[in-house]
Amino acid sequence: MCGIVGCILKNDEDVAPILFNCISKLEYRGYDSIGFATYSENRIHIKKDKGKIEEVENKLNLSNMPGKLGIAHVRWATHGDPSKLNSHPHVDERKELAIVHNGIIENYLEIKEELIKEGHVFKSDTDTEVIPHLIEKFMNEGFDLEHALRETIDVIHGAYSIAAISTKEPNKIVATRKDSPLIVGIGENGYYLASDSPAILKYARDIIYPEKGEIVILDENGVVVHDEFDNIVNKEIESINWTPEMAEKEGYDHFMIKEINEQASAVKNTLTQKEHIQEIIDDIEGNIQRICFVACGTSYHASLTGKYLIESLAGIPTDVILASEFKYSANTLNDKTLVIFISQSGETADSLKALDIANQTSKTLGIVNVVGSSITRRAQYVIQTQAGPEIGVAATKTYLAQLTAIYLFSALLAKNEELVNELDKVPDFIDETLENIDFIKGISKRYNYARDFFYLGRGFSYPTALEGALKLKEITYIHGEGYAAGELKHGPLALIDEGIPVVVIVPPGDSYRKTMSNLEEVKSRGANVLAIGSADDDALKEQADDVITINPEIDELIAPLIYVVPLQLIAYFITLEKGHDPDKPKNLAKCVTVE
Repeated sequence: MCGIVGCILKNDEDVAPILFNCISKLEYRGYDSIGFATYSENRIHIKKDKGKIEEVENKLNLSNMPGKLGIAHVRWATHGDPSKLNSHPHVDERKELAIVHNGIIENYLEIKEELIKEGHVFKSDTDTEVIPHLIEKFMNEGFDLEHALRETIDVIHGAYSIAAISTKEPNKIVATRKDSPLIVGIGENGYYLASDSPAILKYARDIIYPEKGEIVILDENGVVVHDEFDNIVNKEIESINWTPEMAEKEGYDHFMIKEINEQASAVKNTLTQKEHIQEIIDDIEGNIQRICFVACGTSYHASLTGKYLIESLAGIPTDVILASEFKYSANTLNDKTLVIFISQSGETADSLKALDIANQTSKTLGIVNVVGSSITRRAQYVIQTQAGPEIGVAATKTYLAQLTAIYLFSALLAKNEELVNELDKVPDFIDETLENIDFIKGISKRYNYARDFFYLGRGFSYPTALEGALKLKEITYIHGEGYAAGELKHGPLALIDEGIPVVVIVPPGDSYRKTMSNLEEVKSRGANVLAIGSADDDALKEQADDVITINPEIDELIAPLIYVVPLQLIAYFITLEKGHDPDKPKNLAKCVTVE
């Protein structure tokens, strides 16, 4: 949830401007507070406060701090309110040590109680503050910084990535991780740590991925990685093909609208994975009797579409399980089950726990956007979506990239060559839909008044309705609910009243007539109906209050890949009307790395 950065330069320039540039790229991971710690002249300099990065920079001038090495942090609060005291970095009693941390320490209360008995004084309400006190304790017992950190991680339980600096061992950054992301970058002018690659793309494209429990030591001469037995680990260096420009707004007002406009490219690039997906299918074919998707949030909706596709096209029983609920279904797995994990970041804590369980009995496949992430290293098979870095908290282009990978997998599994060919048309359909952006903007403004929204769809359009409602909730803070249209009479119809907006997704296909009947039901009860359907559907235009039209060639089978685009835009434009920042919704962060 939080984001951390570390850097040590080979030259004697001040590191703070680089830290500021890097941590700014991670604000999507948390924006409750920000803080820096740099080292120079045998002391640690700290600036931190609550607020967004620009606000704190204007107040404290973070980028003007001395020293060639430092660590930085953006916070998404889990323990303790957003405040200056609770913001990172946290320090020891003598301010000879500073650390930043992403994750949750589950047993911090017991540790804190013991440390207080030993005379330690705590100043924050965070779980994190036990870490510098533990490191201080072990260094006072004679351990160096690396081994004091090693002793510390033997005591703490939970998920973490940690970076530490100390005046007792100047010109060094020591770091470790468990179940929270951490990458190491090797650049021309220095060495870097970060929670995610967009932070350091400008400075380093060669990346090392530390594993759980490994200790990373950065100094001006390079990077050394030690395993739990103090052996040097020769880590493979991987190059990231994302460019720094891909993580910039490039003239757009927000990352979200930029990423919506990049969706055709995300689909087109992900379609290049066809041969790799076929190789996976060739390897598992004949050995799979059941498929189980595991995901959270937007990825869960993509998985629901996958269930409909695989069961209708390939006839293989398919379940979709929320990652946080997976353990309750674990006993149903066997060696004939393929468990597919869908995650943008590849670092989702709940999914990683579920993956470890599934690997004990079943074949596992990860569909992930971030190269080198934990799921890509733990799953037996991997499909790498090709969306590029996504900075906006509300997923858009990564959702379509996930859907594309799922469609390809389903079509190839079912040997449905017609669908495989149809997918090649999708990028053009998306671009064509985006040509209506001004029209959609105008319609969206008319629904700014709403306190509640309902989204209806049948069959393949039901997950799209769920995703549209989620986008609305995430960034507009309007209550939105998605329903299978056939469920209206089983309860939700009681909520329909005069003026309530109902978005009805009505592509051509087998579900069309029944969905139109549901549209008429809500219309007769006073709802304002905003429909999304075929451009040649005159009946729809007559019945609905507003209609966003889509190319009539698109039937309900591939509609999820295109019809979601207007729903994303509706949420985006209503958010702007309300004066909210669509890239930084309250209480949310891009990557959920704690359970």
